[in-house]
Amino acid sequence: MEASQAEAQQKWRKILLEGHRPLRIAHAIFRYLPGPPRCKGCHNPFGGIGGKLAGLLGFTPSRKNPNLCARCCDRLPPGGVEVDIAVLFADVRGSTSMGERLEPGAFAALMNRFYAAATGVLIARDAIIDKLIGDEVMALFIPGICGPDYHRRAVQACCDLMRTVGYGSAQGPWMPVGAAVHSGLTYVGNVGAEGVVDFTALGDTVNITSRLAQTAAAGEVLLSDAIYAIVGAGYPALQTRTVSLRGREAPIDVHVLPGGQR
Repeated sequence: MEASQAEAQQKWRKILLEGHRPLRIAHAIFRYLPGPPRCKGCHNPFGGIGGKLAGLLGFTPSRKNPNLCARCCDRLPPGGVEVDIAVLFADVRGSTSMGERLEPGAFAALMNRFYAAATGVLIARDAIIDKLIGDEVMALFIPGICGPDYHRRAVQACCDLMRTVGYGSAQGPWMPVGAAVHSGLTYVGNVGAEGVVDFTALGDTVNITSRLAQTAAAGEVLLSDAIYAIVGAGYPALQTRTVSLRGREAPIDVHVLPGGQR
């Protein structure tokens, strides 16, 4: 049992840190095939013509998790491993009042437009789109998938997303969004009970990023010290401020980028 568990951890470490060539190839191919929804691991489409083509090659929804394809879920070992990754959260600001003002169909259409915009941007940067839920987007940037420059790719994706919703443009934003990027040691792998698993990330890094995004004002991108120490030379901050996060005793310093940053 212990040998089997050690073997699984070694496999996960190789995939997440050293690289997973089939997954990188899938990212390069599937981003050009239409047909959402997609597998959140390899981005293969489940719908439309793209989904039919991918299905012929065995990229069908997993029995254990319909958000993953069988190749990304069923064929990976259970468990996972702790690795350093970058995590991105983007929150729609004022979604509750927005839902009160708009008809349900109009509100759903606007949120779907936001999800589609976020998906396109994140796929282009080889992110793992962990969650599109409520008014929030969560994405993972893993070295074995994004490459050694995964911290910078996370920040690039965050800035791309803000520009995609209109920040920095003459027209202004069509969706009020605040976002954050943080990095650190995180548990990544297949999580869940037998028969129902999910590829995801767990730990304090995820919690901190989520809380940071919740404190970001519309149009702001907040970068933690851990991220800014790596990418700061290419992303001059407007300001540095100290924020208190719900559930944490010690405040955290963050570096604020404007939403239209390139």
